[in-house]
Amino acid sequence: MSIRVRYFASLREKMGRTEEDVSSEDISTVTDLWKAVNEGRPMPDHLLCAVNMEYVDANSTVNDGDEVAFFPPVTGG
Repeated sequence: MSIRVRYFASLREKMGRTEEDVSSEDISTVTDLWKAVNEGRPMPDHLLCAVNMEYVDANSTVNDGDEVAFFPPVTGG
């Protein structure tokens, strides 16, 4: 399975990259993918996630060829 992962805003700086391709048969959810690209660390509580440009929750399924994007929490005022 190959999944394109994209990082936005402050996550881009934290990860040190804009995007990457991840290949693994052990990934079935957004949470699995996060752990795969973050050395097993848990996903932050308020992280926004999208699969193929649609917001999803962390338990959503990912499939071969999907694009998954991670966004830090948005604040404003």
